[in-house]
Amino acid sequence: MRIPFETMKAEVKRVFLKVGMSEEKAEVCAQVHTESSRDGVYSHGLNRVARFVDYVQKGWVDINAEPTLFLSAGAIENYDGNRGPGILNAKFAMNRAIEISKKFGISLVTLRNTTHWMRGGTYGWDAANQGYVGICWTNTESCMPTWGAKNTRVGNNPFVMALPRTEGNIVLDMAMSQFSYGKLQVTRLKNELLPVPGGYDKDGNLTSVPGLIEESMRILPTGYWKGSGFAILLDTVAAILSNGLATSGIDKIQEGSCGGCSQIFIVIDPYAAGTKTFVEQTLNETVDYIKASEPVKEDGEIYFPGELAAKTRRENMEQGIPADENVWQEILKL
Repeated sequence: MRIPFETMKAEVKRVFLKVGMSEEKAEVCAQVHTESSRDGVYSHGLNRVARFVDYVQKGWVDINAEPTLFLSAGAIENYDGNRGPGILNAKFAMNRAIEISKKFGISLVTLRNTTHWMRGGTYGWDAANQGYVGICWTNTESCMPTWGAKNTRVGNNPFVMALPRTEGNIVLDMAMSQFSYGKLQVTRLKNELLPVPGGYDKDGNLTSVPGLIEESMRILPTGYWKGSGFAILLDTVAAILSNGLATSGIDKIQEGSCGGCSQIFIVIDPYAAGTKTFVEQTLNETVDYIKASEPVKEDGEIYFPGELAAKTRRENMEQGIPADENVWQEILKL
């Protein structure tokens, strides 16, 4: 089924108001959840609303909390998220990083003790839309085995990098697992297989069946050992720079997905070292060069990071946002 943007947003906002969020906070969170589904990231848009409500009701998310500054050193600021809504905390941190970059050309803002930020790409798009390079990531509870291991000890630690470009921002939003658990859920709900093996079943066999991977929790790291190593470094750097928890500490809390996580937001003025003309020319040449590649499939198309999301955004605004009927009915009942 397809649902108009404003209809979906209104229902999500209604749910957030019902659990006690203020008008302003409910508006921002509903906008972000709906935009995530609009851009094709259904797993972290509409599909996450019921889980967020559950976390609020369990006391794992404090809808009234605000981030508080506990360290400031020039272009660096550290904040405690106080277990507030992850979207609002991350929006605050990215906006603050942008403001600092206007003065210094570069900034580092960290969050500790925060909660799930939903779609990480949201904050990369925010930076790029305002003309800045945005780099951000979060650690998570363990949900992926270290390479060579069977049991989970590593988070999939989503990483985002975004570049502003007049003809279409370049935005990379990726988990350190081959497929995020959200992608597994969406694929399972469609009764489909993953395009390539995404993990192991409980017997140690590589599989493309999402449900079997969810059951075993033996999801494949991106690039095998490389993704595993990258995830470990993202986790520890986030914890150290934010004075927060690493995955090992988050696991001890066990308050849902990303409860108490640590996040990094880096913003850079791309025109500090070169003119806008040079930056645009370099990006356009890169995009043109990539898109001139010969596709593997006869009618295939080559996309740069963020292009497919922008295409999906346009289609879903025109046709309505796809939604799983069971998920939509669940929202209507909240």
